[in-house]
Amino acid sequence: MQPIGVLDSGVGGLSVLKCLHQMLPHEDFIYVGDTARTPYGTRSEQEIRGFVGEIIDWLAEKNVKQVVIACNTLTMLSTPAFLKCLV
Repeated sequence: MQPIGVLDSGVGGLSVLKCLHQMLPHEDFIYVGDTARTPYGTRSEQEIRGFVGEIIDWLAEKNVKQVVIACNTLTMLSTPAFLKCLV
């Protein structure tokens, strides 16, 4: 069974993880809270793209079946151009 990845720039996404656990109790999750580089809100879009690319690559190595974005900054940057760099 492949896990679901949950990505946040810190620990605020733990509330999202809690809800996911309640809604999907039989799923496994990998939570990545990038506390070493938080806050993302003060970073450039290019720098954030680099961080997210690294994390997505790592999650892909863990064979996740899906990634949930639990970060407001990443949600705001989720334009087609931003998402292209993650594919």
